[in-house]
Amino acid sequence: MSQQTKWSQFGTLITVFFFWGFVAASNDILIPVFKKAFNLSQAQSQLVSLAFYIAYTVGSIIYLLISKSIGGDLLNKMGYKNGIAVGLTISAIGTLLFYPAANTGSFVLMLSGLFIVALGFSLQQIAANPLAVVMGDPKTGSQRLSMAGGVNNFGTTIGPLLVSFAIFGSVTSNNSTASIESVKAPYLILGLAFLLVAVFFKFSSIPNKIDLDNVAVEEADSNNKVLHKKNAFQYPQLWMGMIGIFVYVGVEVATASNLPEYLKEKLAISTDKVAPFISLYWASLMIGRWTSSVGAFDLSKSAKDILKFFMPYIAFAVFLLVNKIAQHDITPFYVYAIVIAAMILGDILSKGNPARMLLIFSLMGITALLIGMFTHGMVSVFAFVSVGLFCSTLWPCIFTLAVAGLGKHTNQGSSFLIMMIMGGGFISYLQGYLASDHILGIQYSYIVGVACFAYLAFYAVRVLGILKSQGIDYDTKVSGGH
Repeated sequence: MSQQTKWSQFGTLITVFFFWGFVAASNDILIPVFKKAFNLSQAQSQLVSLAFYIAYTVGSIIYLLISKSIGGDLLNKMGYKNGIAVGLTISAIGTLLFYPAANTGSFVLMLSGLFIVALGFSLQQIAANPLAVVMGDPKTGSQRLSMAGGVNNFGTTIGPLLVSFAIFGSVTSNNSTASIESVKAPYLILGLAFLLVAVFFKFSSIPNKIDLDNVAVEEADSNNKVLHKKNAFQYPQLWMGMIGIFVYVGVEVATASNLPEYLKEKLAISTDKVAPFISLYWASLMIGRWTSSVGAFDLSKSAKDILKFFMPYIAFAVFLLVNKIAQHDITPFYVYAIVIAAMILGDILSKGNPARMLLIFSLMGITALLIGMFTHGMVSVFAFVSVGLFCSTLWPCIFTLAVAGLGKHTNQGSSFLIMMIMGGGFISYLQGYLASDHILGIQYSYIVGVACFAYLAFYAVRVLGILKSQGIDYDTKVSGGH
């Protein structure tokens, strides 16, 4: 019998997903502030993203080294909710560095603060992602991760607006400069929030221990096909999934980080006018994840079908409302409702199967990028922005498929996957390098994203055969349950 989702525990867990999105998207506000205040080049300003994403890799390596030194998995020793509470505390310490950094005008200290915040996030991610998968039927784990991702992207939608308001005093301010001292307050408040949530987690009902071996057996049709390897890296679904996470985070971050330059070069849209477009990109991830998460609810098939149509437009309405409050002109964005319809069709065709969804959305991502590369005007802009829709559910799909059948190695596998978030820094830098006029130019530099999606489509096809050989058939189990 399939296990019901533990909604009260899951509701507590997804609060940390909100923080990850809030801070990551707010970095886009810090980059121009730091660039002007510290007189940085464009490449130097991107060190904000690089420091943030590299911290995930460093955190994962530290996790693995500690686990090896104590002769067992760190989270199994200290407990899952304890691990998240410790991770939140580490992130809070990182925010404290913003105070001396602002007082001394030190860019290095600012980067160190962001690095430590993300270091804490890496431990939170290693613990929270497997927890989301096991808080119910493992077969619907990707849909619960999509729901958590939707909360994450609510954070990415409102984070930049709130941080902008805190730094500039008004979300519509034409003042493009800000004193470094103005960065202190929002991040100190954020640090206090981290500590409060850490205490909340410590006394919550979230389990400290989970039986990962049983999860592997539950996933498989036949127990005698479950692999029992010495370490996570010996599972092909994992190491191929690691490459998948690297290129997925890469295309997601690179598409957004290069969009302002595209708007400036090709459409003469000034920096103070790009915010709604960036907001729509991140809101697109929220739209897709809210849609995909419908499958995690214990509802009838007809109710789910209705929600799958309405949920994305509710999320789109949130984007319109937030930007209306920010006094942005939202009329150019109404046409985007048609693009959302294409995403809904892809979601329906996937039938809740993570491998099928990964294949369909990767092919749609390739199509969107090619349209963006070979058209002009707002058509190309909306094509590039729509990549957010097709990236929206890829993290939970890749993560669920990569850790399937790992059993007691799930935490180790999770830490390997979190390590690959560094793709966001490296692939953004690669596309930025190729965007130079003497190489490919900004528009054709998006071929990097096409290559990323091509690998993900390959992984989607290949991993199904790998998992079937281990007795795990997502095709029959997931589609049969709807």
